[in-house]
Amino acid sequence: MTDTAAYTERPFPPSLWHATATPADPDAPLQADCNVDVAIVGAGFTGLSAALHLARHGAKVCVLEAEQVGWGASGRNGGQVIPGLKYDPDDLARQFGPDADALVELAGTAADTVFSLIEQYNIPCDAVRKGWIQTAHSPAMMRLLEKRARQWERRGAPVELLDRDAVARRTGTRNFVGGWIDHRAGSVQPLSYARGLAAAARSLGASIHGQTRVAALERGNPGWKVTTQAGCTVTAERVLLATNAYTDTLWPGLRRSILAATSYLVATKPLSAEQGRSILEGGEVSSDSRRLLVYFRRDAGGRLVLGGRGPFSDPHSPAQWRHVERALRLLFPQLAGVGFDYRWAGRLAITADGLPHVHEPAPGLNVLLGYNGRGGALATTLGKAIASYIAAGPQGALPYPVTAIRRIPGHGLQRFYMAAGVAWYRFLDALS
Repeated sequence: MTDTAAYTERPFPPSLWHATATPADPDAPLQADCNVDVAIVGAGFTGLSAALHLARHGAKVCVLEAEQVGWGASGRNGGQVIPGLKYDPDDLARQFGPDADALVELAGTAADTVFSLIEQYNIPCDAVRKGWIQTAHSPAMMRLLEKRARQWERRGAPVELLDRDAVARRTGTRNFVGGWIDHRAGSVQPLSYARGLAAAARSLGASIHGQTRVAALERGNPGWKVTTQAGCTVTAERVLLATNAYTDTLWPGLRRSILAATSYLVATKPLSAEQGRSILEGGEVSSDSRRLLVYFRRDAGGRLVLGGRGPFSDPHSPAQWRHVERALRLLFPQLAGVGFDYRWAGRLAITADGLPHVHEPAPGLNVLLGYNGRGGALATTLGKAIASYIAAGPQGALPYPVTAIRRIPGHGLQRFYMAAGVAWYRFLDALS
């Protein structure tokens, strides 16, 4: 699978969508009623991983997707596969007490889950595992990163601290005072990875249907009745909702439990050997330590892919990527004059507490969402965990807390709150 064809046009304006090479035939819509063990709503990393692992457990699984496999955040992200959560291990220990060990283990091995699946099912997705460099933009932030690295080091993670010169040598920019590298991390071509998960799940017997929007979800006797917009019905013992930032009103209050932010990304034209010699030449991925971070990597075609937060509405013109292009120019002045091949954007789900949410609002109904920008590894891993939980039946246990759905107060003012939060974070970043 060649990366030069790794970007195709989609429902956005021309050249604004980052996708995969030689797209597979669209997954056919569901056209007849069916009975399954588990119905999954959403064909992103979460739903596909859960489907794959449930099928491995012998369950009959049906995945229903309103668009196509990987259409949402799973196909539109920056391709970084990073272990861990927003909080450091010691923070999790203080917050969760004795239960923190299982949580830290799950988060710390999240990248292992992704790369082992890629190897096991031979998923062609330009997988590279050369580590993640988190950079510090200030001495104060460097001290925080030193503590972070030491905490993971005490738990056996392969990490190391980097001084200013080492960061500049690896990343190609001198805008940072230092950082650390976590060798567990890596990157994938995300939509190719999503489609590879789908192919693996299908090979184990799971059925996956695109262009099949779910219109209603109701308790049956027993089990659940899932009705599609076209009128087909799936009867299932269990249901998993895995719609993340594209969650609608299918289940009461769920959409209002998250904030949907928008991430904007650009890909340069392929860099020349001279231009690319200093920029992530070792194959690492990188992001900075600001609250409003910038993240970047090289793709298999030699492009520099860089992303960051932006306006909250779906984009409609190339001008809406100017802030990301400006960030790239500031970080890498040696790329002055280099043009851009592609621009794209997608939503990510932000939770009030900064943690992914696992819900069980009714018997036989589970929900996974809210990865706060870490879904590349966490969605796959939690999909696997929820599959084991469902397959185990009444004796099942999750290595992650199950919480009640809590609506964010004033959710209707979402864009106002997000804009205010962006301004506040910029202020804090400036102070630090």
